[in-house]
Amino acid sequence: MPEQPKIASRKLTVVQVLPALQSGGVERGTLEVGKHLIEHGHRSIVISAGGRMVEQLVREGSEHVTWDIGRKSLWTLRLIPRLRKFLIENKVDILHARSRMPAWVCYLAWKGMDPNTRPRFVTTVHGLYSVNAYSAVMTKGERVIAVSETARDYILNNYPWVSPERIIVIPRGIDPAEYPHAYRPSHEWLSAWQAQYPQLVGKKVLTLPGRITRLKGHDDFISLIAHLKESGVQMHGLIVGGASAKKERYLNELQEKMKALGLEADITFTGQRSDLREIMAVSDIVLSLSTQPESFGRTTLEALSMGIPVIGYDHGGVGEQLKTLLPEGRIELGDHDRLVALAEKWLCAPPMTPKDHGFSLQNMLDATLSIYSGLSTSR
Repeated sequence: MPEQPKIASRKLTVVQVLPALQSGGVERGTLEVGKHLIEHGHRSIVISAGGRMVEQLVREGSEHVTWDIGRKSLWTLRLIPRLRKFLIENKVDILHARSRMPAWVCYLAWKGMDPNTRPRFVTTVHGLYSVNAYSAVMTKGERVIAVSETARDYILNNYPWVSPERIIVIPRGIDPAEYPHAYRPSHEWLSAWQAQYPQLVGKKVLTLPGRITRLKGHDDFISLIAHLKESGVQMHGLIVGGASAKKERYLNELQEKMKALGLEADITFTGQRSDLREIMAVSDIVLSLSTQPESFGRTTLEALSMGIPVIGYDHGGVGEQLKTLLPEGRIELGDHDRLVALAEKWLCAPPMTPKDHGFSLQNMLDATLSIYSGLSTSR
């Protein structure tokens, strides 16, 4: 369980560092922590290359410093003395690195400062990175936040010199007010959705959220839809996620597979959407079919929080969530027969999902502030 919050005896200045603020779970968590700091009377600063989320960050009281600190280039290391000067001038108490390249700049700047006066250094392992010296920087924090037990095991198994006492598990959290049980989109949204996708009306909907990349299990999803169609199930598959320029070839492969299986009318690629909450809320089943374990898997928790059943491969953070909230939704990696059978069963008789869960945003924020406050008072 997360530590109980420790209240700092003085105002803290906290700097969070990440590549950019365009979109994504890491970015959202950064804004959430920044807002929480401001609400508790502290100073929140974020260093990144910027992006569309900066406006919200600043509106909620944090400061933003625009540096291209996430570029994977030796040039980026030139920011080390600049960051060291910034930390001294702003009397920073906590330096929190959330990504590998920024973490190297942070670590090397911090390492060259006076141990008696430098900030306390925190890192968060958000992903199951490739194991090498470059990734090892994410274990350099005086406290290392792991976003799941899976992330903690990844650290201990691959970097055995890291003391278990330095690792604090803080699961990602969501606001139950934002993803309430039995949530239904507005009438206006439903009307616009049905006008855009009339092929979904009157059909069961299975949704696979995730950007277009081989690791997300799109191939398995297409095979699932093909089997369900053969069984005569009136359903439609949705793939919600964008494809970068580098992934266009893979997107074309998926579309060719659809055509070969005669599924052009049975699967829709929506591209990147900003209304994933609403899309999952009108889905009958949400799938998590990543072929490699994920460190957490936020969309699984979002769907379950709204009462939408999730079927997912039983590994990583998704397996952890399903074990706690919907154990019958877990299937072994690659067990396609079980995947089809469970989807058929749930489309006819959906399972009950719990109304309450322990993965709350408040728990995450309180535990994070507890780490900051504890470090600031333990020098």
